Amino acid sequence: MSFDYDLFVIGGGSGGVRAARIASTHGAKVALAEEYRMGGTCMIRGCVPKKLMVFASTAPGAVEEARAYGWEAAVGAFDWTGFRARLDAELDRLEAIYRKGQQGAGVTVYDQRATVAGPHEVRLADGTTVSTKHILVATGGRPFVPEFEGCKHVMTSNEIFKMEHLPERILIVGGGYIACEFSCILNGLGVKVTQYNRSPLLRGFDSEARDLIVDQMAAGGIDIHTHVVISKIEKDGADLVVTCGDGRVDRFDAVLYATGRVPNTDGLGLEEAGVTLGERGEVIVDQWSQTNIPSIYAVGDVTDRINLTPVAIREGHAFADTVFGAHARPSDHELVASAVFTQPEFGTCGITEEEAEERGNAEVYVSSFKPMRSGFAGSDARVLMKLIVCRESRKVLGCHIVAPEAGEMIQMVAIAMKMGATKEQFDATCAVHPTMGEELVTMRNRVRHY
Repeated sequence: MSFDYDLFVIGGGSGGVRAARIASTHGAKVALAEEYRMGGTCMIRGCVPKKLMVFASTAPGAVEEARAYGWEAAVGAFDWTGFRARLDAELDRLEAIYRKGQQGAGVTVYDQRATVAGPHEVRLADGTTVSTKHILVATGGRPFVPEFEGCKHVMTSNEIFKMEHLPERILIVGGGYIACEFSCILNGLGVKVTQYNRSPLLRGFDSEARDLIVDQMAAGGIDIHTHVVISKIEKDGADLVVTCGDGRVDRFDAVLYATGRVPNTDGLGLEEAGVTLGERGEVIVDQWSQTNIPSIYAVGDVTDRINLTPVAIREGHAFADTVFGAHARPSDHELVASAVFTQPEFGTCGITEEEAEERGNAEVYVSSFKPMRSGFAGSDARVLMKLIVCRESRKVLGCHIVAPEAGEMIQMVAIAMKMGATKEQFDATCAVHPTMGEELVTMRNRVRHY
């Protein structure tokens, strides 16, 4: 049977474009459809613009620190309009690079929505139906906002980069990394930030690390309230009046909901094609990213495995090599490091101390201290570094870092952990002094064991 394409990719995010490009270099005839903008959540409305906002939000702290080091320095008001114009221009530039990469690889790009019409058919928004030997679903995820009275008045992480102006007072609802990152960003930009969540913040991360982060967020001026549930939001002129289940009422200029994300599978035709979906709408796949329909695959956040851009890229690459490159390799989801760009920053890889306690047979090493740079400037900020070690194999099973540039450090640690490094090999590594990172190779005293 002949097909219009060997591969049709639905979704132009990180995983989709990598899979399309690599499959094309393996000789496949490839098409890709994206209904919004090339680059997906990470580049257009996620990691990249968020990190640029992180950089912007740290400027006031840097100026304050500069004064402590003897500089005559001051920072004026933040120009959101000017920043946003530069941000938009940068995203346009990056999107053009993504598009050029597809075109250079010979991928046919459709700038419209596509849905699955069958195991070997894709229907485009213009009514065209094309045939394809393989289909790859890479449609990512979207922010979730629960249904309640007045939910139409809130914005999500999708809209925050398009604000016309910065609010004076904002309520951020949620306790995950997205909510906490935007609390820190907006607080750094001079917005009065209040954060509500129904449970403790950063749940699921190592508790000792998250407690330190939350304490420092509060010390930095973020008004944090846990065990709070919003019952309704009403618009009163320019204000949003927020009423909570415990009776509290407050007013804000804006409300941002960051209460999780769900896979983007609504209306894609997957169930009609026989593809099995999970309870949250995620596409169920095996280690090869293959669904129960042999010709249909899925990668990235739409599968709800590990929702990180580098993971989606690796999944897409592994899929293309396996199906089109005669190099079968499954996606590797072991020891994936990640960073949370709060202030302070958090880098993590491997198991938490809570998981170590459940497993048993583990030792915990911890170092907590005032870093030299901010300590000299009079800051009370602290750094935390933690290693979790298997008592039998002596392998480092977990590493958690709360510190400036923790994301940069955890990337390096993850290499050693992936290679199976032991605590003794960490200890045998000579320290680089004076640095924060030297603590990772000088921790000798076990503080807890399970």
